[in-house]
Amino acid sequence: MKRIEIIANRSVQEEITTRLETAIDGFAYTLIPVVQGVTPERRRLGDATWPEENFILFAYVKDSIVPLVEEVIAVVKNNFPAEGIKLFTTESCSSFQD
Repeated sequence: MKRIEIIANRSVQEEITTRLETAIDGFAYTLIPVVQGVTPERRRLGDATWPEENFILFAYVKDSIVPLVEEVIAVVKNNFPAEGIKLFTTESCSSFQD
């Protein structure tokens, strides 16, 4: 089981979620719709000076699903190269859920 985390500009949120939901049957995720932050390249603070904002999506998926997620994100990054799209994958911790 892996945890995937996607951080990107809000302008591509619908594109990413729609593509993931279409590509992965039963794709379940948590979305934090408004995220502000600063990187060396750009600021996204949601104010008058730096009006853009990001979102974060995270999900727990089977290991076999990760390549499909990577493929979907690669397509979106290719279509929207300036939107700061990042994908992180980590091992998930033990779960006590059935």
